[in-house]
Amino acid sequence: VQLVESGGGLVQAGGSLRLSCAIRDRTFKTYSVGWFRQAPGKEREFVAGISWSDRGNTYYADSVKGRFTISRDNAKNTVYLQMNSLKPTDTAVYYCAAHRDYTDVRPLKAGLEDYRGQGTQVTISS
Repeated sequence: VQLVESGGGLVQAGGSLRLSCAIRDRTFKTYSVGWFRQAPGKEREFVAGISWSDRGNTYYADSVKGRFTISRDNAKNTVYLQMNSLKPTDTAVYYCAAHRDYTDVRPLKAGLEDYRGQGTQVTISS
């Protein structure tokens, strides 16, 4: 299984970015998928997660609620993170991760990753 992120970059504060996480799995299994971030000298932080069940339950960190939206495209096996009203404190390496329990995001939110992407840099200038 491969998770491939894209969409990072440099934007000014107040701007937007959309990250993509393409899940390449020959077995076509479904997973809960989440986004994490890690800034230099800081702990890894859960940002958002989405289940792959029909309900598509979502979870967000308090620091991004109302600004970030996670979504999925089942046909493309891709998860997106739309980031609006970006702040310099959002600067970090963002990576997506997947957990085999596709009905529940909470194990992933707790840090139980089965797969992880390589990460993409997001830099917000003030």
